[in-house]
Amino acid sequence: MPIRQLPSQLVNQIAAGEVVERPASVVKELVENSLDAGASQVEIEVEAGGARRIRIRDNGRGISREELALALHRHATSKIQDLEDLEGVGTLGFRGEALPSIASVSRFSLTSRTADSDRGWRVESDGAAVSPPEPAAHPRGTTVEVRDLFYNTPARRKFLRTEKTEFKHIDELVRRVALARPEVRFDLKHNGRMVRRVAAAESDQDMARRLTDLLGPEFSDRSIGLDHSGAGLRLRGWVGLPTYSRSQADQQFFFVNGRMVRDRLVTHAVRQAYADVLYHGRQPVYVLHLVLDPRRVDVNVHPAKHEVRFRDGRLVHDFIFRTLNEALKEVRPADRLEPAEVTHLGQVQGAALGGMPGLSPGSSMPVSSVPLALGTPGGGSERLSIPPAYGSAAAAVPLGVAEPEEIPPLGFALAHLHGVYILAQNASGLVLVDAHAAHERITYERLKRSSADQGLKSQMLLVPVDVPVSEREADCAENHAVDLAGLGLEIDRIGPDCLRVRKIPTLLQQADAAELLRDVIADLLAVGSSQRIAEERNRVLSTMACHGSVRANRRLTVDEMNALLRDMERTENSGQCNHGRPTWVSLDMGQLDRLFLRGR
Repeated sequence: MPIRQLPSQLVNQIAAGEVVERPASVVKELVENSLDAGASQVEIEVEAGGARRIRIRDNGRGISREELALALHRHATSKIQDLEDLEGVGTLGFRGEALPSIASVSRFSLTSRTADSDRGWRVESDGAAVSPPEPAAHPRGTTVEVRDLFYNTPARRKFLRTEKTEFKHIDELVRRVALARPEVRFDLKHNGRMVRRVAAAESDQDMARRLTDLLGPEFSDRSIGLDHSGAGLRLRGWVGLPTYSRSQADQQFFFVNGRMVRDRLVTHAVRQAYADVLYHGRQPVYVLHLVLDPRRVDVNVHPAKHEVRFRDGRLVHDFIFRTLNEALKEVRPADRLEPAEVTHLGQVQGAALGGMPGLSPGSSMPVSSVPLALGTPGGGSERLSIPPAYGSAAAAVPLGVAEPEEIPPLGFALAHLHGVYILAQNASGLVLVDAHAAHERITYERLKRSSADQGLKSQMLLVPVDVPVSEREADCAENHAVDLAGLGLEIDRIGPDCLRVRKIPTLLQQADAAELLRDVIADLLAVGSSQRIAEERNRVLSTMACHGSVRANRRLTVDEMNALLRDMERTENSGQCNHGRPTWVSLDMGQLDRLFLRGR
């Protein structure tokens, strides 16, 4: 066919294929426009999962009569004017494609009124021509109504799922936007029924309620807050404790300058931060906001704006990793003792493991208790000699003598149950500790500190290992030779697509050198840095710690048990063992009373 200019209507419909995937895509684009307009209230009404009708109303700045029709033309926008604006986009929308694309595949109306106007104005489109502006009664703000989505593109309409599925996507989108903008009120109706009403969070208590409404009580109960700045970056939000994880990545929310994104670099950094504490195959939960100069992130890399590209990806990756890693390590039993919930007779919702003070955006907020499932017995039944530290502890202070403020967080030992669990009494009630799991974590952290203090020692391979790679991988290894040497790997390039490993870390002498090198290079190509060596080293140390820890059925004296409790209170990550299992739980007197119906 000859080259020719496509009709504007077809151009808009092609663009709609990139921007409008389903009704939720329409809601996303329109709500983002409302937020960019400064709205503090956004009402969302949908019918038939959004296929029949979508109506978004806000109280933002509105659109003037003169600009109303122009808003439905391609590449017409108030958000950028030149290349400098494009290189530092500070708004959620900016392409100027959303409204014309949506209007091209629906029956569309746009009604708006500005603060300085005495009336509102409306324009309409039936998928092609745009009507002249007409007067319309309307409060300050904007209402967009989208009817019969894809009515003129039946092939696209056939790809829509059931009403229930399409609405589920819309509801999920509203949850994400509400997490991104806590200062905005959101109302969501489906088929005339109010489904979700999220009040604006004007205080720390409001934010706690919003988290509970959007993510459930478990999230706010089992998360820790953080707010850390450095290198021109700020990371704030909430992360779940390692012992609170999920089988799916369905509670992972990450925002860059208020924009919802899915980014492999971020996912990789978070996964590495949890690598040493998370149970195998489990997914961490988090709501995190990264704030940085808009000029340091490119948001113009995806038509639907789902992805971003950081100017310095390695810096961002390492900042996220270090911030989360330090936040998780700082949690101690003293920070986490709050009562758990008893749902009904004989069923304890979980133990009292509370979070560190949580932080709503820009403020501090106490996060409540962290319920956890009771741990399983640890290790086998073999008898190993307990380290001397637990055979020479000072006698415990009798609980009847000590003042409440003198009683440590995990209390004093009472008994060793079946050679597995330590029963202790603290100021609020009962503490149960899995002795093997707790000692395993303590031993592991000591081994890590000792290894770090002594430095990473390398060992020359008796027979160097040749590793076939791609030219790109070989170039990466050559360019990162200093980084690899710092990880204990001595590498030579012996051909365009071949590397030779001469040295590896001493602790990893049993590792597959070729596989290790390939994994490290893969990380360097993806994010510019690698924690593979540290992860492999920690795996070896974890095994050593497991075999060197107190085993089940090894009877401990009271002094030994108390020494173990004190070490737990001082040790990083002591709330879970090396495999992610909880090491301790607690029940306060109120919970115990409810279990036995006391006072009823």
